[in-house]
Amino acid sequence: MNWVEFLAPYKQVVEELKVKLKGMRPQFEFESSHSPIEFVTGRVKPIPSIIEKVKIREIAAENIEKEIQDIAGLRVVCQFVDDIYTVVDMLRTRNDFTIVEERDYITNKKKSGYRSYHMIIEYPVEMIHGRKMVLAEIQIRTLAMNFWATNEHSLNYKYDGRIPTEIKERLQNAAEAAFLLDEEMSKIKHEIQEAQRIFHRK
Repeated sequence: MNWVEFLAPYKQVVEELKVKLKGMRPQFEFESSHSPIEFVTGRVKPIPSIIEKVKIREIAAENIEKEIQDIAGLRVVCQFVDDIYTVVDMLRTRNDFTIVEERDYITNKKKSGYRSYHMIIEYPVEMIHGRKMVLAEIQIRTLAMNFWATNEHSLNYKYDGRIPTEIKERLQNAAEAAFLLDEEMSKIKHEIQEAQRIFHRK
């Protein structure tokens, strides 16, 4: 497997989508309205992670592109929970990619406490030998959900996916506390947005 060649279109997807999604934020600000997007990040899955996933799921080399949907990954982070669904609705109206699958882990949180909205998309990449359709995953979540998920990911890495029970319980409690924070902030959303508008005018 020539990894440089294999990952090239995925790197292009990440770079193009980062520019497009980040570009949505100033458009909202230009209209003097609240931007549902706080920030956007993206990455191509590291080669060791791809190899590990291939091994665990016993994926044939020729099926990697179809079966591993998150080699190209984008993350859209929002201030409020309802901003997530605003972003989801906007992504549904775009015609520069096709949505293949949607998974709402906010309404249906994972057992671990994980919350996020996932979209699997098929994105056309213009390569020197023609167009290539590439799968990518877009995760949309709040700042609080992102803080929790980043820490859970680090702990999973440290414990090789077998987090001790006591820490697992603390993580679940923290997930609920993070969601409670999101809910409370949503209740004063209009006050916060008004304060932000005043601050930006100054």
